[in-house]
Amino acid sequence: MKRRHLLQLLAGVPTATALAACGKRKASATALKPDARVLALGDSLTFGYGASPNAAWPVKLGELTGWQVENAGINGDTSAGALERLPSLLAANSYDAILIGIGGNDMLRGVSPAATRSNLAALVAQARAHTSHVALLATPAPDAMRAAIGSLSDAPVYEEVAKSAQALLVANVYSSVLSDASLRSDRIHANARGYEKVAQQLADQLKAAGWR
Repeated sequence: MKRRHLLQLLAGVPTATALAACGKRKASATALKPDARVLALGDSLTFGYGASPNAAWPVKLGELTGWQVENAGINGDTSAGALERLPSLLAANSYDAILIGIGGNDMLRGVSPAATRSNLAALVAQARAHTSHVALLATPAPDAMRAAIGSLSDAPVYEEVAKSAQALLVANVYSSVLSDASLRSDRIHANARGYEKVAQQLADQLKAAGWR
């Protein structure tokens, strides 16, 4: 009897494992509807500086996914500026998902890292009150030397905020594109091919996260 009971327990292990795995899958984000309305909040990298308006990554992401992606990128904007803009954007429209990519100008202008972290956390909190689908796009720390040798890396603040605020972190997208001189229009902006790469990598990461 004991042996039979042990075999029954062992036979149940794969089932339990499968159930646990299913639980993990259920915990991931649900897929957005095919024509989801998505807000892309950011600075010049979101705006698409360095390329034509139709080449900006929000436009390309919409083409790849079928989503209606609104480009709310403003050249030169900071995390504080985005925080001022977000409430009116959320009041005017209902979004199924929000992509936040801001902070590069904070670093370029010497804004306190603590202030940037606080603003990013507030942005994510406001976005999550609007929708459960919120992603934070990491921006690389400005470094002319690392850019020249093609090894830019994300500023650590994005991972910190994403973890504490329970947002999806989209990592190494801007960093990888801006590390490639052939994909840049200048030292800190992408060109049309670069923005296309950004959109493709975003689409891939969002699909892996269960958004598609």
